[in-house]
Amino acid sequence: MYFPTSAARQLLTVPALPDVTPEPVLCFEASPRKSLFCLLTRSSLTVWRVRPSAPLAHISRSETSLIEHGDNTAVTWSPDGSRIVIQTTMSYLILVTVDYVPDASVYQSSHMGQNVQRNFLPGPGEGTPLQSLSLALEGVICAEGQVLSVSPRKNYIIFSTSSPPAVQRIPWPVYDESEIEEQTARRSLMGHDTWILNDHELPWLLYPDVTVTKILHSISGVETWITSDGRAYFVRLQENSHSENVSELDEEETDKSSTPNLANGTSRPSTDSSGSQLHYWHWEGTCIHNFDVPRWVQKQRSTDDGSGQSSSTYIEPRRAVAIDVNMRFSLVAVGTQSGSIEFTSFPTQDEPTPSPKVVEIPNPYNRSSGSVTAMEWSSDGYVLAVGWTHGWAIFSVGGRCLASSFGVEDHIDGDRFQDTFMHAVENLFWAPGNFELVVLTPSGIELDGQVFVLPFAKSATTCQHSPDNTRYAFLQMDDRALVYRGAEQPDMSVINPESDVWQHIKIPQSYLATNWPIKYSALSSDGRLIAIAGRRGLVHYSSTSGRWKIFSSIAQEQAFTVKGGLLWFHHVLIAAVEISKSYQIRLYSRDMELSNQNVLHREVLMSPVIILSLVDNSLLVYTADNMLSHYLIIPTADTIKLHLCGSITFDGIIALPSAVRALSWMIPNAQKRLGDPVDDLAVATVLMVVGGQLVLLRPRKSGTQEVNYDMQIFAERIEFCWIHLRGIGALENSLWGYDGQNMRVWLNALAIESSGSADEPSSVKESVSIPLDFYPLSVLMDKGIIIGAEHEAATRMNLSFVMFRHATSSHLFLHHVLRYHLESGQVKEAVTLAKHYQHLVFFAHALEILLHTVVESESTVDSEDPSTSMSPESGTLPAVIEFLDHFDASLDVVVGCARKTEMTRWKRLFSIVGNPHALFETCLASKRLKTAGSYLLVLHNLEQLDENNKDAVRLLNCAVKAQDWQLCRELLRFLHSIDDTGKALRHALSETSLVTQKGVVVP
Repeated sequence: MYFPTSAARQLLTVPALPDVTPEPVLCFEASPRKSLFCLLTRSSLTVWRVRPSAPLAHISRSETSLIEHGDNTAVTWSPDGSRIVIQTTMSYLILVTVDYVPDASVYQSSHMGQNVQRNFLPGPGEGTPLQSLSLALEGVICAEGQVLSVSPRKNYIIFSTSSPPAVQRIPWPVYDESEIEEQTARRSLMGHDTWILNDHELPWLLYPDVTVTKILHSISGVETWITSDGRAYFVRLQENSHSENVSELDEEETDKSSTPNLANGTSRPSTDSSGSQLHYWHWEGTCIHNFDVPRWVQKQRSTDDGSGQSSSTYIEPRRAVAIDVNMRFSLVAVGTQSGSIEFTSFPTQDEPTPSPKVVEIPNPYNRSSGSVTAMEWSSDGYVLAVGWTHGWAIFSVGGRCLASSFGVEDHIDGDRFQDTFMHAVENLFWAPGNFELVVLTPSGIELDGQVFVLPFAKSATTCQHSPDNTRYAFLQMDDRALVYRGAEQPDMSVINPESDVWQHIKIPQSYLATNWPIKYSALSSDGRLIAIAGRRGLVHYSSTSGRWKIFSSIAQEQAFTVKGGLLWFHHVLIAAVEISKSYQIRLYSRDMELSNQNVLHREVLMSPVIILSLVDNSLLVYTADNMLSHYLIIPTADTIKLHLCGSITFDGIIALPSAVRALSWMIPNAQKRLGDPVDDLAVATVLMVVGGQLVLLRPRKSGTQEVNYDMQIFAERIEFCWIHLRGIGALENSLWGYDGQNMRVWLNALAIESSGSADEPSSVKESVSIPLDFYPLSVLMDKGIIIGAEHEAATRMNLSFVMFRHATSSHLFLHHVLRYHLESGQVKEAVTLAKHYQHLVFFAHALEILLHTVVESESTVDSEDPSTSMSPESGTLPAVIEFLDHFDASLDVVVGCARKTEMTRWKRLFSIVGNPHALFETCLASKRLKTAGSYLLVLHNLEQLDENNKDAVRLLNCAVKAQDWQLCRELLRFLHSIDDTGKALRHALSETSLVTQKGVVVP
């Protein structure tokens, strides 16, 4: 899904300014929109632009300021990006304003001739001029107590302190009295509020004798705290208002009286300037990361004399040191002191503190990772980047490690090696579009170059999970699209990892320069047409002509943005767009130039589109108002139109519309054959991926003919799903979901009966579970193969950097599905399915894997419990042999499996298959000489050959008659190996005409 590629870029972090003393970078922080980031040193602050990577402004503190207020330690941005708050060692907060100068440029390029300028085209995101901005010192705030963590908000600053252990809040300074609305909002929060960490004010804390070491606030509004005891909490600042006429005297009396103690904490009263509104503020919280301290530690602490020395020797390995929230998948990632990563679902009423899942971190060289230093989810929620004291890694939302520095061999020259991020990471963040990971490393001997930018290739389904995007392996890079073409190659090319089957399609430079990053990518059902949408506008490409089409009018291109997705219906591009705060679905033809005049159809919508999906000629549109609309695509003589067939609301079923990641439906066969397509919505079973849940919504009509839905939850934490409405045989209407470890398959999902009620969603166990050692990207249904990729990193002694690439991998799924049918006693269904694949080159290999798997699994059961020894008629093996008898390759499959298993398994195998000597005779009779040669080895191992080796001589004679000299050579070598004296070899030669034909002299 996300794979590092090429090599990392290193940024020179020391500003090229006069009189600037080089200092190591202490930390960095990305702006809320991720377009800027700031670097903090002991005495200075530098603001950089992400793309192109260049410094825009620099400010240094004077020596007097450093002496009076202390050195810089940490930095944070305000939510609107207009201020930066610097934390110092002496608990001062320094406010720096960021002023954007709209019509000024930071850098002035030197004059160059036209011929020279043509050789310096702007790269992705480098077409717009570098916006000028200035940094100015706004003021210094002296905080009460030792500041631990700072979290700026829209109207105020929240920070935590250790002495006293408290959480405090102060408003931003107000200067412009003309800003009436903003002034009123700030005055309602005016005053310095303090909440002491104790049982009275914060009763939901598990252990009140703590401090808040980290306050984290995401753009989505979720706030988390990490306390000094290593626990983590979801928190919320709640307001209760009471309107009453309060005089100054009454207000003083109210302050002296006891404030109401709400369920989750004590409320703090505050009033606005008019004194007419009384506000109560309190913190609500719930623990999301907890652990049990060993009893000996609890006993030691209970007997502690108060010095704290006796209890400080124990370091809790599950102590939380970093945390990040994934709102799209309702998941919390917690990094611990020991270096482990834990995934925890959001707390619910039924499960206030869900049990965490510990993520497996591959470490083949057994290196020390150290403590977690930083972690951040990508904006699409699919991957988590984690930094440790001694490395980094990328994990999928299901917990699969996609890339890691711990698996790279250290074949490097330590003096020349520059990619220090491979050995240590202090902080990191994802750049816009998630195509780059920006990493900060600790300072070394060289104070310059602590920031690295690591490029990534990602699956296009992370942007848009449409059926066509999952039909082919489709990767998106910063400046190009990669399409897997192995499905069009011969069978052996598909399973050969060395085959170069990726087509690289460069996106037009003129479009990317001003519209980076790419937001949506769409592939047609035949894989020949590609559509790309960036920040504004769109472009599309045909692999047949090899040409891109872009808007000829820049104004028309910049007037709209794609929001909701792109789809191809044959040669027509369907785009959900937002233009001037209105929402439309537009239809463009590939055969016509891109312009507003050539739009085939416009469908105006009332709400923004969340996701589009195309099933045959039905367009499914799911919008932010929780409405699913069904359109029929109707071609006419001159154009093509959308016809609205109906809409249905999912209020009460889907709680958060923005969490819907995939959409499709399945139509009953009777409706397909006899029904009107206009009525499909009322009878269709709707498939959705909501957050990480794979959900099926089955229609159920009530007495009033209203359509209600029964919900079936097929699986949790599903990263991607494939639906095959026109599968092969039993694979029709099958669902394929990947949960980070296994590919889970539900066969004929339309026929699975619901076992739950309307109020309680039912769960459905998968039919087949396929373990994979790589990340799947596509299911090639006609080839019986799952295609995926895995990352590779290479180091060289003569290189100063690491090279990254992704390698293609494949896995046969046919034997997994066949085994499910055979274990269920469905031999007929298995034969019907297998006949669709018997033309493949590797079909016999798939059958051999099936037989080998069943033989090994049944022998394992016998070895674990000898008392339950299987009879020849029991188990799955008899059904497998019955199934193999339907195919010509059965004799080859049986002997191939026998030669790859231990001889102790042969008794069970041949008790069902039959006597191997009889199989040998069958091969001779059917002229399968090579197969007979394999059975000859089996007969020898079973000691069923006579002293004169008559069977070997008969086979040798047949090989001579067939002039199969390669088989003759192998048989002679076999006879020589079983008799060192050479007697058997001489006897065989004397019984054949091989000597006279080949001129061999027998001693």
